[in-house]
Amino acid sequence: MKKLAAILGVSALAIGIASPAQADDLRSELAADMPGLMELYRDLHAHPELSFQEHRTAAKLAAIARELGFEVTEGVGKTGVVAVMRNGEGPTVLLRADMDGLPVVEQTGLPFASKQTGIPASGIETGIMHACGHDTHMAGWVGAARLLSASKDKWQGTLVMILQPAEELGEGALAMLEDGLYTRFPKPDYALAFHDAASAPAGVIAYSKGFALANVDSVDISVPGIGGHGAYPHTAKDPIVIASAIVMRLQTLVSRELNPQDPAVVTVGSFHSGAKHNIISDEAKLQITVRSYSDKTRQHLLDGIARIARAEAQASGMPEEKLPVVSVEEIYTPSTYNDPDFTDQVMAGLAPRFEGRILEAPPVMGGEDFSQFRRAAPDHVKSLIFWVGGVPHDQWAKSQAGELSLPSLHSPFWAPDAEKVIAAGAEALAAAAMGLMPRDGG
Repeated sequence: MKKLAAILGVSALAIGIASPAQADDLRSELAADMPGLMELYRDLHAHPELSFQEHRTAAKLAAIARELGFEVTEGVGKTGVVAVMRNGEGPTVLLRADMDGLPVVEQTGLPFASKQTGIPASGIETGIMHACGHDTHMAGWVGAARLLSASKDKWQGTLVMILQPAEELGEGALAMLEDGLYTRFPKPDYALAFHDAASAPAGVIAYSKGFALANVDSVDISVPGIGGHGAYPHTAKDPIVIASAIVMRLQTLVSRELNPQDPAVVTVGSFHSGAKHNIISDEAKLQITVRSYSDKTRQHLLDGIARIARAEAQASGMPEEKLPVVSVEEIYTPSTYNDPDFTDQVMAGLAPRFEGRILEAPPVMGGEDFSQFRRAAPDHVKSLIFWVGGVPHDQWAKSQAGELSLPSLHSPFWAPDAEKVIAAGAEALAAAAMGLMPRDGG
């Protein structure tokens, strides 16, 4: 990162890098707060709540923000929280953490492991777990809020800190925006967030410039057939055969229709048809996840899925009135784009503080609705989401030696080194926000 700052030709003053004294102050204040933050983390971990059901979580953290002097509004976008701190003239910076857990039965063996259960959209009761590390995000968010509220003499502007529901559904950010996040509250000039990483050692900060996470679309295909007896297939039109042809042909969308340097994924995650050995069904159903980066590639993939589904059915002799029905979920997760210049600015500002712990990483095909906060403004909000490694160092060393396979995010076994994630995430958010809101003449 020192080399990066030299290439950029920018000074510490120009990008608001904290002085060594400020760095020491932030870190020492955070160290004193870590026991309380870890207690909060353990409570959040033991009491996860599903998407749009984060009532206890939101109330608990809203109360903390009020105690710190924020103007707090609850129930934004159903269960979201907005906390505003006005500290003179200057830029507006938004810091976001997500709150929801996943319908996963925890198997970490932690003494504070979740025993919570709930009913997600499927209607089937399940265990709940913070298997994506949102508990670390929230604890880090509180840590940053405490640092910034205690350091108002070192920054000026407006701080908007939000707790977002339903990230796992890809709907929470949009729900908050549609409920007036940018009209009822100060519209941000900058937006920042972090996400724990199951593919980096604990405490390491990783970032991607440009596209960082993908468009996420969910597509359903209903493939009609003409049912009949399995012993007399010539009297029927087998939807399993038609749907199988669709599945195989879909693989060529990425491998033969896109530029090899334009990443994309088309995965058929579910294929259902029939109920008995000797009956040809009259319908097959496919569920597909589609990942892309650019809006142009996204549209090409969606159009291609519809084209292939119709063409394969026609090739099998299905009449026009019985061609497949392709449905794309209206609410989708747009790709997350980290503005390159803004990313360089923030990371160069953090480099002296996290020397040797910052690295550039390739983008991933996962999704993050943090992207909505950038897209919601006509001129685009400058935004950045970065990763904070969560893999305990001993496990990381074993994985690098080929002695251990690491669990991924969403795994029932994912147990990050929460203390390192929270400490790095809180310090990075607070320091970046202070750098973006320097005092006059500072």
